[in-house]
Amino acid sequence: MSARSALPVIAVAAAVAVLAGCSSTTSGGKKGSGGLELVSSGTLKTCTHLPYAPFQVKKDGKAVGFDVDLVDLVAKDLGVKQEIVNTPFEGIETGQDFTIRKCDLAAAGMTITSARDKVMDFSDPYFNATQALLTKKGKPFKKVEDLKGKKLGYQKATTGGIYAKKHGKGVELVEFEDLGLLLTAVKSGQVDAGINDNGVLFDYVKQNPDTTVTAEFNTGEHYGIGVRTGNDALRKKINTVIKKAKSDGSYDRIYKKWFGTTPQS
Repeated sequence: MSARSALPVIAVAAAVAVLAGCSSTTSGGKKGSGGLELVSSGTLKTCTHLPYAPFQVKKDGKAVGFDVDLVDLVAKDLGVKQEIVNTPFEGIETGQDFTIRKCDLAAAGMTITSARDKVMDFSDPYFNATQALLTKKGKPFKKVEDLKGKKLGYQKATTGGIYAKKHGKGVELVEFEDLGLLLTAVKSGQVDAGINDNGVLFDYVKQNPDTTVTAEFNTGEHYGIGVRTGNDALRKKINTVIKKAKSDGSYDRIYKKWFGTTPQS
C-alpha cells in the first residue's frame, strides 16, 4: 500500500523470503496449467474480505483493487480467470477457507504473521504496511495511549486489533466486523478513533476530508498472498509472477493506478 506522495512511509516490500517452502501440492482440486491444481478447473478462486479499498473494493458490482489486479497477473499466467470470493476475514486468517477448499489463495491486504503462517503458506512479501490512527479532524490523539477513557475502534481479526489490545490499557476498545463499519464509526463519531493499516486509511481520508490520519506506528508489517499449507506449486507460481511484475513494470503500473504514484524502492 503506497504511492508515495499520498502514503509517505509506505515502501515497496523487499524481496525477503519470510517463509520456508513446504511439500509439493497435495490432493484435491482440478489441475490448471503446469500441473498446478485449482479448486475449480479454469478458475483461480481468491478469498478476500470486502471492503478493503484500495486493495479490494466493490465498484459497479465488480471487485476491483490493487490486490485484484496483482492476482489477475497470476491468473493470466495460468491461463484462467480470477473469481473473487468475499468471505469473513476470520475464515481467511485461520486457514479454514483453505481447509474447506473455498478458494485457491487469499489476497486480502493480509500481513504475514507467525500465527497465520501456522495455518497457511505465504508468498514472498509484496507490500509494506504499518498501523495508523484515523480520527475526525481536530482531534489531539497521536498514539493509542492518548485515547485513555475514549473509544478506539478496530477491525476484527486484524493486526490493528492486536496492536490496540497491546497498547490500549484504559482505552475502551470497540470491535467491528469489517473496515467499512469501522470507518463509518469514526466519521460519525461513534468512536473517537480507529486503527487499521495505513494504506486503507490514507485512501479513505482522500475521499473524506473531515477525517485525518494523526499517527503511524512502525510495526514493520509485510503483506503476503496466502495459499493452502503444502500448495507449493501455487505459492511458487505467485512468487514468480510477483518477481516478473516488479521487473517488467507491471507492479509499478498497478501501484500507480491505485496509489497515484510509483512505489519508493
